[in-house]
Amino acid sequence: MSDVMRNFLFVLVASISSLHAVGPAEHVILVSIDGWAHHYFDDPKCYMPAVKELAAKGVRVKRMETSFPTVTWTNHTTLVTGVHPGKHGVLANEYFDRKERKKIPLIPDPIFNKDEIVKTPTIYDAAKAAGMTTAGVIWPASRGATTLDWTVPDVFDQALFEKYSTPKLLEEAKALGIPYEKQMEWCKLGNAGKAQRDYMYAQLATHIIRMKKPNFMALHLVSLDSFEHAHGRQVAEAYWAANDSDHRVADLIRATEGAGIRDKTTFIITTDHGFVTYTKSINANVALKKGGFVKTAALGKALAPDSKVFAMAEGGACFVYVLDETNRDSILAEIGHILAKLEGVSGVVEAKDFSTRLRHLTAAQDPREPDLVLLAADGYTFTDSLADQTEIIPNDPPKGAHGHDHLMPNLDGCCVLSGAGVVQGKVIDAIQNVDITPTMARLLGIGFPNADGRVIEDALAK
Repeated sequence: MSDVMRNFLFVLVASISSLHAVGPAEHVILVSIDGWAHHYFDDPKCYMPAVKELAAKGVRVKRMETSFPTVTWTNHTTLVTGVHPGKHGVLANEYFDRKERKKIPLIPDPIFNKDEIVKTPTIYDAAKAAGMTTAGVIWPASRGATTLDWTVPDVFDQALFEKYSTPKLLEEAKALGIPYEKQMEWCKLGNAGKAQRDYMYAQLATHIIRMKKPNFMALHLVSLDSFEHAHGRQVAEAYWAANDSDHRVADLIRATEGAGIRDKTTFIITTDHGFVTYTKSINANVALKKGGFVKTAALGKALAPDSKVFAMAEGGACFVYVLDETNRDSILAEIGHILAKLEGVSGVVEAKDFSTRLRHLTAAQDPREPDLVLLAADGYTFTDSLADQTEIIPNDPPKGAHGHDHLMPNLDGCCVLSGAGVVQGKVIDAIQNVDITPTMARLLGIGFPNADGRVIEDALAK
């Protein structure tokens, strides 16, 4: 157990024993509709009646600021820790290992358990420490979490999926005919399997609600994000996927009614990031190869041992790692000018500005962090193939991406709070995603010290 976690639990137990707090909600259900950007709520083409009914009876937030980079693993971790990425440690969907000189994937939890990558406590850690019951259904960066009573992980590989799922839950699912054994098959189908996956995950979630009545549950829905990647934002396919996610929310609502806990439950329906439609990809490695900073081997498809730099694409962000430590400062001075001039690059963030601009640490503090960050403009994304020959690659037809600057308006997310302890019929202009966990802790009546976010007081009944 880390010192941070140990200290957190000490403070939490002390606060519970001294205050004996009881929150206005006995159950909190957090749902992330992946890629549900703020503009969908008022878009007349986006039909989401269940979510809009929750908003009408609760609180709708017009815009929720997300974390940088605006990718899935980073932002889902922020949602349940209440701290920025530099603190919680899930820096992106992947990172570049400087010693191994290769990318290490965090998405979809193929290697690490939760306690190996999440450095700070989660809301489900706090709920469990307070004696409550917890559940997570394909929640990113939660594989192997010992503080989830009922869980299936967000992984593709079927063997890992079953290994890190709660055995009793899979037994019950099999008896009910919930086809969890098709999980990997549907993953391999891509978009053709997304609706089936979300339906199956929602079936597991509704079973947990009806039979276990957890005090906290987190569910991740994947369809909308995938169709936006394939076609761009606010297109017919995305509207269909958003409506399908709405059906899954309705399933959860009905499950709480069937379990007799609807009036004791708070729903928080939100997201991890918005989306950008792009028509061009930027490959910074091509420009760096021309300058002699990136060197390749294996017919130009692998990074050479003497390469000085590697630029890792993270959607609309690019993490630039200097591998020649002796000459890091001089290399950064040279490549900064080269990269800033690339078409589609809207900004170059130096390490001295990581903390204030990106809420990240420097490479000196965490070697998984880059030495430089590039930001893509609207209409662009990054790629990092070492086989490419041109810096700018057209994409036709347009596609969708995220990972971009979290301050870009299109990357803001939706958020709806409704149910026990929440005021009715209110609209709030803006929050940050770090505000979600302290608000959930208040609703459950548990302590959550050291969050970067604030309790959304305007949303809560007095």
